[in-house]
Amino acid sequence: MTMTEQPTSTGAAPRRLLGTTDLALVAAFAALIAVLAVIGGIPVGGAGVPITLQTLGVLLAGAVLGPLRGFLSVGLYLVLAAVGLPILSGHTGGLAPFVGVTAGYLLTFPIAALVVGLVVRLAARAGRVGPLAILVGGLLGTVVNHLGGVIGMQAYLGVDWATAFSYDAPYWLGDVVKALLVAVVAAEVHKAFPQLLTRRG
Repeated sequence: MTMTEQPTSTGAAPRRLLGTTDLALVAAFAALIAVLAVIGGIPVGGAGVPITLQTLGVLLAGAVLGPLRGFLSVGLYLVLAAVGLPILSGHTGGLAPFVGVTAGYLLTFPIAALVVGLVVRLAARAGRVGPLAILVGGLLGTVVNHLGGVIGMQAYLGVDWATAFSYDAPYWLGDVVKALLVAVVAAEVHKAFPQLLTRRG
């Protein structure tokens, strides 16, 4: 039995957790996040952490693919960055960013995607996958990511919590706007492809 299969008690063929289509979507969204991460990059705030479209891709992955595939796509992106591909903000890669000032943001990216995906999945089960539900998920994912960022900056810079929160504050407006964009885009995607949240072979 492989890691992608679940045993059945009826003797039927094992059900794969992720099919080839799912894996392709995971890889495609990892690539999308990479592209969005290296576009521009404007350092702001006391810690000099750059503003990019990276978080838009993270939230979109969870909103479009759901919790599992969204989490995996962001995780794949981070693994590729960790092994040295220059796909983080500023065309950087390797392990250094994961122990630096941006570590908290990076390490909570998959969790943010997971949170968004869970909210969207619950909304889908209730038959209400619309911009409002997706926006709620996006904002919750944003809160998770920012809390991780604050914790990371506090630990790395050795500043107090108030200072760490002040460094994080300039990024909120941009990330709320990104959550709004994700809500609009993902809602249209799910309207056009209502079966997208179903894992497929």
